[in-house]
Amino acid sequence: MPENTGRTPRKSAGRGSYAVGDARRQKILDTAVDHFGRWGFHASSLARIAHDCGITQGGLLHHFRSKEDLLLSVLAQSERHDVERLFGEEPPSYAAYLDTLVALIEENTRRPGIVRMFNVLVGESGNIGHPAHEYFKERYARVLRHTVELLEAAVRRGELRPDTDCLAVAQEHLAVMDGLQIQWALDPTSMDMPARVGGYLRRQYATIAATGS
Repeated sequence: MPENTGRTPRKSAGRGSYAVGDARRQKILDTAVDHFGRWGFHASSLARIAHDCGITQGGLLHHFRSKEDLLLSVLAQSERHDVERLFGEEPPSYAAYLDTLVALIEENTRRPGIVRMFNVLVGESGNIGHPAHEYFKERYARVLRHTVELLEAAVRRGELRPDTDCLAVAQEHLAVMDGLQIQWALDPTSMDMPARVGGYLRRQYATIAATGS
């Protein structure tokens, strides 16, 4: 039988170091969300983010190669959450998809930093030279395309009226949601955002629903 030296196996120590590294990476991401939401991309600095994480800028750069890399990692993390909630399973109806959307808005009220960051970065990224310009351009195109596909499928199965302008409905839907989100981010006490979004979506749905659906 091998002698028990009382030392921790090397691979356990390795797992521990990975866990510490993952926790530090997540803290950097969470701190970056706060900074980008407060000051935008250009006015945020890696040095200040690192300071608020309790590490050096060199330590931060061990996990993220640059401020642009950190920004895109933050956006990717947020995207994964939304994709899992909205695109994980095909909804049985367009009405069910709208319910999922309102549930995501409810979750977002508990993530105000993410909402603020999204609003600030969308505004900044209208500049073609912004590092998130292509990300947001592609994201809006992808979400719009997905929404149009769901509307068209609902028309085909008779849930929605055959004369529904799916592109126009999807564009209005996204515009109202983002507009309400901006107002809420500026003053969360100004409205019950999930209720306001849900009310609009129900009214919109009622105008395009097939008779008896």
